[in-house]
Amino acid sequence: MRVLFIAGEYAPSQGGLGDFTRELGKALIAQGHEVHVLTGALPAQPAHEAAPGLPEVHRLARGWGWGSWQTVSAITQKLKPDALNLQYQAAAYAMHPAANLLPWRMKNVAPLAVTFHDLRAPYLFPKAGPVRWQSMLAMARHARASIVTNAEDEATLGAARVPHVHRIPIGSNITPVALPAFDAAAWKKTRGIPAEVNLFGYFGFLNESKGGETLIRALADLRGRGENVGLLHIGGKTGASDPTNAAYAQKLDALAESLGVKPFVFETGFVDDRGVSEAFAACFCAALPYRDGASFRRGTIMAAFAHGAAIITTTPRVPLPELSDGQNVLLVPPDEPAKLADALQRVLRDDVLRARLQAGSSQLHHLFGWDEIARQTAQVFAAAGRQ
Repeated sequence: MRVLFIAGEYAPSQGGLGDFTRELGKALIAQGHEVHVLTGALPAQPAHEAAPGLPEVHRLARGWGWGSWQTVSAITQKLKPDALNLQYQAAAYAMHPAANLLPWRMKNVAPLAVTFHDLRAPYLFPKAGPVRWQSMLAMARHARASIVTNAEDEATLGAARVPHVHRIPIGSNITPVALPAFDAAAWKKTRGIPAEVNLFGYFGFLNESKGGETLIRALADLRGRGENVGLLHIGGKTGASDPTNAAYAQKLDALAESLGVKPFVFETGFVDDRGVSEAFAACFCAALPYRDGASFRRGTIMAAFAHGAAIITTTPRVPLPELSDGQNVLLVPPDEPAKLADALQRVLRDDVLRARLQAGSSQLHHLFGWDEIARQTAQVFAAAGRQ
């Protein structure tokens, strides 16, 4: 099968959508499929790039407005893919509605499936209100198939009577690196972190939905209790797609300063897979206090599973049977820093609990392998082509 992905962001740009597209493409190639990616043009990057085992990249889009339709049509006519897949997250397409209407535009050209990384609506005009949501529904209804990554979005589209909705989880975009002789104290020393500071980690970009303020306030609470702890932000802070992330990062810096914990907030910056694995290994747990609850659409929690981290996260909005409180995660309410601080203190002080959470986390990771994700996705593409 020849697959053409449309991705609003892609390497070397930083972002979960692009990372997901790359990893899924690699897994599909390993299963014998031919994979191409249409993405945005970037300065100093080649318009066309091909390497063994990786998707063939076409950096041709000069933006994601109405003109992008012509770009998509041209490469579709050239490649004649068996499956066309729009990897969708509104911020990756600059919140422009052209991406939402692409399934309608392409309905007689190629079998297009949409993978919804979330159901955030695009910007249309001030006070657009329900029109924005209708643009999302139009997108799903004109697609040959809709792929969602989590039970919440599946329920939302199901309630709207959208046909051909399939739930396929995401996997981790980080490949863990084995660290048989890792020395956490030495790792901290090279980064100016006192060896006696116990680190809890957060992985990924921060925005309003991810509970950054709760992290900072929990850190202040714990230090007020006399716990020698620090927060390690693993990876890049803002990404390439959503400009609101930079403003939010400044807000968190100001909050940490005001609470007197700025010296205990540490950052790795963007690092490779080995760097991510080392950072996770340096932490006694991962804290992921999503304001909208834990969800399998979050690549951040998938990366924590992949590293067998002891995970503290927030109670899901929609029950997730795979999560067992006290066995593979600790669940806390969203927006409650004191409850997060309590959970962090438990994991820090209880070696048995921490080991149990780590083992449970590793077991969960095996449910989200890329080979199985690719197999299910290829089945959806094949069915969409037969419709």
